[in-house]
Amino acid sequence: MIILLSPAKSLDFENSFPEVEATQPRFVDDSLKIIKKLRSLSRKKISSMMGLSKELTELNYMRYHEWDTQFDKATSVPAMMAFSGEVYRGLNARGFTPKQVQFASNHLRILSGLHGVLRGSDLIRPYRLEMGTSLPVGRKKNLYAIWKEKVVGALNKDAETMENQVVINLASSEYFKAVDFDAFKGRVITPVFKDEKNGQYKVIMTWAKNARGKMARFIIENNITNPEHIKGFEDYAFNEAMSTETEWVFIR
Repeated sequence: MIILLSPAKSLDFENSFPEVEATQPRFVDDSLKIIKKLRSLSRKKISSMMGLSKELTELNYMRYHEWDTQFDKATSVPAMMAFSGEVYRGLNARGFTPKQVQFASNHLRILSGLHGVLRGSDLIRPYRLEMGTSLPVGRKKNLYAIWKEKVVGALNKDAETMENQVVINLASSEYFKAVDFDAFKGRVITPVFKDEKNGQYKVIMTWAKNARGKMARFIIENNITNPEHIKGFEDYAFNEAMSTETEWVFIR
């Protein structure tokens, strides 16, 4: 069973993290092509394309020019520890035990505009590049075109090694579109988290993002490989009446 997350815009490369048997990203050559395209852009173009402030534009302009295909512990952080934000506050990967780190390395996957898809243990350098960014590279009109087939190929290969060929999709819609799931050989389940507000159950985005991370942590903490067992998630209650075969609704 694969746990699928989106990345976050914010990064944490400063604080300590537990020991990880690190791996290397799988599509480094493709990432380098994207970086070379980004290096060809002016600061003004980066700012307008990504909607960044002057300070963030300068930071990411420098990141693109300093980026390298060598990933080591002096310059890089495992992907599951590198991102911050609501999802990753819920995940709290830096609090994992050694066994949880190993399970996450095997089962957690993070979609990425720069890397396509990352294992939790893949080392990454600092970057910012959202999947929806309108960035043509070579003959590819955007990042979706670059990654769609490659990512599903990697997920199929990973799923073949697992007892249940299931993706628990905890990614945002922006990133989920980057995967050609028509070509995925297994099953995809998308949990949806709704809170009661004014007598109705609605998705409240900040809480839903945090819940995605917490569900990922729940799966990792409990070594869950059978999708039925995610219905035991304690922060929200599974609601069968509101759910479908592919979209499982959790309410509180």
